[in-house]
Amino acid sequence: MSQPQTASENKMGVMPVGRLLLSMSLPLMISMLVQALYNVVDSMFVSRLSEEALTAVSLAFPAQNLMISVGVGTGVGINALLSRSLGEKNFHMANKTAMNSLLLALGSALVFLLLGVFCAKTFFLAQTNIPEIVDGGIAYLRICCIFSFGMFFQITLERLLQATGRTFYTMITQGLGAIINIILDPIMIFGLFGFPKMGVAGAAVATVLGQIIAAFLALFFNLTKNHDITFSFRDFRPDGRVIRRIYSVGVPSIIMSSIGSVMTFGMNKILISFSSTAAAVFGVYFKLQSFVFMPVFGLNNGMVPILSYNYGARHPDRMVRTIKLSVCFAVCLMLVGVAAFWLIPTQLLSIFNASETMISIGVPALRIISISFLLAGFSICILSVCQSLGHGLLSLSVSVVRQLLVLLPSAFVLSRIGGLDLVWWAFPFAELFSTGLCLVYMKRMYDHEIRPLELEQ
Repeated sequence: MSQPQTASENKMGVMPVGRLLLSMSLPLMISMLVQALYNVVDSMFVSRLSEEALTAVSLAFPAQNLMISVGVGTGVGINALLSRSLGEKNFHMANKTAMNSLLLALGSALVFLLLGVFCAKTFFLAQTNIPEIVDGGIAYLRICCIFSFGMFFQITLERLLQATGRTFYTMITQGLGAIINIILDPIMIFGLFGFPKMGVAGAAVATVLGQIIAAFLALFFNLTKNHDITFSFRDFRPDGRVIRRIYSVGVPSIIMSSIGSVMTFGMNKILISFSSTAAAVFGVYFKLQSFVFMPVFGLNNGMVPILSYNYGARHPDRMVRTIKLSVCFAVCLMLVGVAAFWLIPTQLLSIFNASETMISIGVPALRIISISFLLAGFSICILSVCQSLGHGLLSLSVSVVRQLLVLLPSAFVLSRIGGLDLVWWAFPFAELFSTGLCLVYMKRMYDHEIRPLELEQ
């Protein structure tokens, strides 16, 4: 398990913070933008089938988000433990973390395979009884769940590369997976080049094929390029202590992200009571907002290992600079999103073959929801600080308050008071509460963890 090549200081402990943050985050931001592009292209092609087909994919989003939440949340725990172990020069623990993470990816895939087979129909019937939406949605979701092993292994293997500072390779894997998806989407959906016309199910096939190929490439990069960790499959034994440490950070992150699935499911129920078009608008919003949020998530994915590493290495000055720069970059990215949603909402909706009814509902929806972006950049960064320092429960509490205790109840009440147009104001209202909590938690973390390190020096 000894690794002489890691005896020298990792770049996360010595490179100037601004350059380090950009070098870690830019590849991730680019790959996240490509991911956002394929999400939009996916729905763009589906919308050419019918508005019901677009609604089916939109209603499947909570379940897809739950899968992503489990993968990414577990990845947060892997990232934090692995980066901290490297910062402490504990390479034995880093190797054990990497091996156990692969086991967790396999277990997650098996769970969702079973859920897809047995629960997909119940999930859609709980939201609507429109036959075209239900049939298309079941076919789409089952394919995504049964072949979810590609997604789980891709996320896990990319997190291993991120935690050791090799974000360039994750840009390649995520970019390749997204490009394959984009190319296969029209082929599988419309039956081009001799392939059968699969409709909504074709979009799911294109998605899972891109994920599987990306997972194999990420495995290749870890085995050949990631010299900070060593894989030993022959001698591997599951380690309960390592798994508990991963999930001590990962489970709160999983729950925090999964709350988004509950919120989306609840919002779909509220909106579809007005019309299926309103639910389709909400689905389109999520596709469009990914162009704004995905780069910020990429920024945070680059920030988390830097903070974890320097916390383990006891470099508080580098931690503070990383947090300040991350918040500044995130807020600037969010301002761009606000401008786009206010200036060209009609053009954005037209990407999805929007009818006049969808445009009349969607334009005010995009403008009102985007007001919350002004505060969201700061909140997202602080939640990542919580995760990188092992305070997953703090992040969880913010998400619970924002999405379950404020947003959903507010949306329900507003829907009864002022109808559909008033529902969208629940988003900026909830973001105010989220920002207030984040300010309190950031002060607490600084006083109890970062400042004591400064006093030691």
